[in-house]
Amino acid sequence: MENPQDIFSSNGGCLIDIVIEKYLVESKESVSHVQLACSMQDCAFPLDGTELCIWNTEDPSHQLLILRGHHQPITAMAFGNKVNPLLICSASLDYVIMWNLEECREKVLQGLVPRGTVMGSLLGKVLCLQLSPDDHVVAVCAGNKIFMLDIETQAVQAKLHGHLGPVTAVEFCPWRAGILISVSEDRGFKVWDHCTGSLIYSSSVLSAYPLLSLFIDAESRQLVTGCADGQLWIFSLMDGHHYRRVARVDLRKKTETFSTRRVKSGLCSQPEESHLPSTSALGKGEQVEVTFPVLRLAPCDLSLIPNSACGCLSSENTQCVWIGSSVGLFVFNLANLEVEAALYYKDFQSLSILLAGSCALRNRTADRKALCLLASLFGGKIAVLEINPAALVRAQQCHSVGQSLSVPASFCVLPTSPLYLGIAKEKSTKAASQQRCAARNVMKDQRLVFHSKVRSSGYASAPHVTMFSPKTNIKSEGKGSLRRRSRCAWEAYPVECAVPTKPGPQVTAAPTCARVCCIQYSGDGQWLACGLANHLSLVFDASLTGTPAVFSGHDGAVNAVCWSQDRRWLLSAAQDGTLRVWSARGAELALLLLLKYHIDTCKDEIKRYKQKSKSKLICRLSMTGAVDMTSLSAVNDFYSHIVLTAGRNRTVEVFDLNAGCSAAVIAEAHSRPVHQICQNKGSSFTTQQPQAYNLFLTTAIGDGMRLWDLRTLRCERHFEGHPTRGYPCGIAFSPCGRFAACGAEDRHAYVYEMGSSTYSHRLAGHTDTVTGVAFNPSAPQQFSSCHHVKKDMFAFPSAMIESFLRPPQHCRTVSQLATATLDGKLQLFLAE
Repeated sequence: MENPQDIFSSNGGCLIDIVIEKYLVESKESVSHVQLACSMQDCAFPLDGTELCIWNTEDPSHQLLILRGHHQPITAMAFGNKVNPLLICSASLDYVIMWNLEECREKVLQGLVPRGTVMGSLLGKVLCLQLSPDDHVVAVCAGNKIFMLDIETQAVQAKLHGHLGPVTAVEFCPWRAGILISVSEDRGFKVWDHCTGSLIYSSSVLSAYPLLSLFIDAESRQLVTGCADGQLWIFSLMDGHHYRRVARVDLRKKTETFSTRRVKSGLCSQPEESHLPSTSALGKGEQVEVTFPVLRLAPCDLSLIPNSACGCLSSENTQCVWIGSSVGLFVFNLANLEVEAALYYKDFQSLSILLAGSCALRNRTADRKALCLLASLFGGKIAVLEINPAALVRAQQCHSVGQSLSVPASFCVLPTSPLYLGIAKEKSTKAASQQRCAARNVMKDQRLVFHSKVRSSGYASAPHVTMFSPKTNIKSEGKGSLRRRSRCAWEAYPVECAVPTKPGPQVTAAPTCARVCCIQYSGDGQWLACGLANHLSLVFDASLTGTPAVFSGHDGAVNAVCWSQDRRWLLSAAQDGTLRVWSARGAELALLLLLKYHIDTCKDEIKRYKQKSKSKLICRLSMTGAVDMTSLSAVNDFYSHIVLTAGRNRTVEVFDLNAGCSAAVIAEAHSRPVHQICQNKGSSFTTQQPQAYNLFLTTAIGDGMRLWDLRTLRCERHFEGHPTRGYPCGIAFSPCGRFAACGAEDRHAYVYEMGSSTYSHRLAGHTDTVTGVAFNPSAPQQFSSCHHVKKDMFAFPSAMIESFLRPPQHCRTVSQLATATLDGKLQLFLAE
């Protein structure tokens, strides 16, 4: 079992700095499962059943303020949102009473008995209370009904019916007046207009266990609810999203992943047993807790804490939520859906309560600390804890990775680097190559033909090669495409460009509906390469017009295609275990294996089949643990020494080729092995902030898509609104870096904004699983109306080509997104 010293003292954190028990009282009656309340300065809890006790944190020596008026045990209480006057409402089976704390304290000083205002009587067993943001209305949840009581007139404004079980939590929407959201033991949530008493939305059954807690985040406009088995459900409350689900989180699995990462990163010692309770100890007769019931949710704003105290948390990733459970408190990040810190009650010997039945949490802005009010699950103990979030996060977060990693190269290539080729050797090689080319370009004796107007059979000139012509030797379309490009106006890629959402042209990549394994645009955005499962690689025009170039030679499905920086060479990798380099000008194989390479471009017409291209192995690197590699990514658009790899053991490893070694390892990157890594490479047509190039995406089957920052090796955001349960679907960055696209199994492509965890666009029109996506890296191009016609590459009308080659008088400037499906179709999407 991990010791508290192993958990909290690795980075200088001290146990006494993290949590302090400020007050402890024992009630004659148990207050487990009673709604407790905390404000900035006060804590409220029932004492001996019928007495409402107020403890002031500013003056602990002050006598407790005890308010009497209930004849039945108090079951719920809640503070108001205004500071002056500060209201508190308490409820029992007999009364719902509103108290003004300032007036109550004045009457106590005068020797009088403080009295409250009875809001309602005999409403039933009240499990939850909540005051509106303006303290004009109080929501009383009694049974499966919600009573909206006017505080000034004590009248019932509305009675909300609809839940099938007792209502356990309720919240007012901060940005929409009149909107109320409630959760119940019927395992669903409902959205109400309490001004009119009407039901706006009712969710389906979310879980097999009752929902216990509710929280609304005003910044991200998300709804978070927790249930008794430790599941968190997050929904979007943005206009037009129709309360779509953003994520579902298993708190127990998240805490296990958090503990495993800390062990592998060396922040704590390897535990002899699992730190988390499990059912494996049941056979030994031990009593264990198998679930983490989410008793309470409260905001946790880490932006109030100095950056030096937050470890490596970015300023954009500090909006978190407190999760109060029976075994501890957790800081949960709503952006990356990860646990940032965990505080277990049993790890602190100074705490009197080790198993909680109810809790309340509140952040204090004055001293940047948090108050936690706990009630024991068994017995009548009630404790007030003061927590230092900065010390808690600092003790459990990794501050640095040992060296500053950056995708853009900040240093020159070292002489010991595998990337270093040598200056003298490079010059000599270049000179020798120039001499050979010059010797071949010299006019030789024409032994058979002597007339000056007749060309020799290939001796006096280099062989003519048509760009991207397939083996059918069709030259007219290649020339036409070049003429068309000379008329296109290329501009800088707009940073505030619209998302391509309008379906454009669609083609079938192969007549046998072969699966499209991968797609990749060239650097100038003029060509789209795709790898097929039928062992072929195709290169299309960016507008999916004309006949594609066909590259054949692999004996297995082509899993990856990549363009050289000058777009003269195409690299393909297949399941046959070979890596091939193709000449993009003639669809010819130039090299079978690319390591340290030299490609000979000057071929003698007679000896053209004599291969002079060569390669040499210069470096071999293995992942930590010698695991199988599932994905690899490296930037070729600018100088970079970083290579990202993913392994079968669910890790992501960073290699620095300048040093020729592994630089960092990210443990537990996904719950399953990563099948694709996508870096933010930008585009030559646009410029991003230098820090943006350190972002990269990873995806795994069933675990969505994650956004990482190489500088901190942290997950900054988690996207899981698209279904990918059984097939590896591709992902892509937009050239501007503002969007990420991914495929899905529901025949849709999804587009996410970097600042939101839910998708912004859902692109329909596909006929099968979307296996690949790619943004055009070039500036928005011009497309005529003929592109909206569905066409097949093997039967392309010549009239359509002529229409496309006409001057674009009636064209629109749009951006592109290409998608590939499992049934072998390519689809373009254009911006509106």
